[in-house]
Amino acid sequence: MAVETVTRAHLGEAVYQEVGLSRNESVDLLETVLNLMTASLVEGETVKISSFGSFSVRQKGQRIGRNPKTGEEVPILPRKVLVFRPSQVLKSQINRRSPSE
Repeated sequence: MAVETVTRAHLGEAVYQEVGLSRNESVDLLETVLNLMTASLVEGETVKISSFGSFSVRQKGQRIGRNPKTGEEVPILPRKVLVFRPSQVLKSQINRRSPSE
């Protein structure tokens, strides 16, 4: 079973096919949307896409981790992580597909 990764090029081509803009305009539109999403996330805002899900940034605190090779305890510094929560619509669409696909 070959797994394909969806790229910016794939998304730009999909916009071109569906919307009817030129290829350059389609890529520009996609870049604008992604840049707006990125800027919102950097500002700490949540990005919600109806029937798809929401993206948000969460702060993780410092904690103690363990080096798996040596067993030595090491501090893991505080950091921000990107979190995606799929919508119920997306979850149901994913679960509706048969496991053989």
